[in-house]
Amino acid sequence: MTKDVLISIRGLQFLSGDTMDDEADPVEVITVGEHYLKNGHHYIRYDEMFEGFADNAQNLVKIADNVLEVRKKGVINVHMVFEENKKNIAYYTTPFGTMQMGIAATHVNVCEEPDNIDVRIEYALEINEEHVGDCCLEMNIHSKKKGELAL
Repeated sequence: MTKDVLISIRGLQFLSGDTMDDEADPVEVITVGEHYLKNGHHYIRYDEMFEGFADNAQNLVKIADNVLEVRKKGVINVHMVFEENKKNIAYYTTPFGTMQMGIAATHVNVCEEPDNIDVRIEYALEINEEHVGDCCLEMNIHSKKKGELAL
């Protein structure tokens, strides 16, 4: 995998009472970033812009042994851990206040290839100790050179 990468992040959220069969609008972001491999762990760094704010958030994603960690620093601050069959607590800090998040991953799948990493996570999300929905997060990280060739 090259240092320069293209990152696609797609998320679906099914609110309490919805089912996986109900229509849900995905949120999808495609951006550029950097990839590093250190001690067998993948690190992906990218910036995220937020509408209405001059500042952004620097994101660092760590992928290791079917565990995904996401750290955001800047206008949003949080350290989220997605680990299969384990509930992790995070504090999501925004300019408007802080929320406690419970993340209970039920499925974490990481598929690595030489120029591509696919991640799929299914998890239950709690906000301030109340279940708000079931979510699915998909990430694709691939070498920028590979992405340019595909265009």
